[in-house]
Amino acid sequence: MEQYFAFIDQHLSDLLEDRVDDMLTISQIAQQLFIAPGHLTNTLTKETGHHPCYYYDLKIIEVANQLLLNTNLSGSEIARRLTFDPSNFVKFYKSITGITPAIFREKKALPPVLPIEQKKYTR
Repeated sequence: MEQYFAFIDQHLSDLLEDRVDDMLTISQIAQQLFIAPGHLTNTLTKETGHHPCYYYDLKIIEVANQLLLNTNLSGSEIARRLTFDPSNFVKFYKSITGITPAIFREKKALPPVLPIEQKKYTR
């Protein structure tokens, strides 16, 4: 579990620093960690009650929030840096937080994070 969390932190950092070009899938992350995707999913779900995507998506939101608060990058630029189409990013962000990135930036406050497992959004 610790390796997974450290990996997604590093991967998102690499993405923002242009050391990698694309967001990895859970299967690709598992491959990089030298484990089967099913083992990663089963282990995290058993230990935490949540699928690996849950933590990946929350980390993406955390990174986006930091960019929204600490940079002058537009929402579209942030979406592209995180390898999203801008309109899809707004939908993704709102499906998790309940507000748009623009509203988050305007209010400069953390929105309540809704349980992802209730959402119908898939990456």
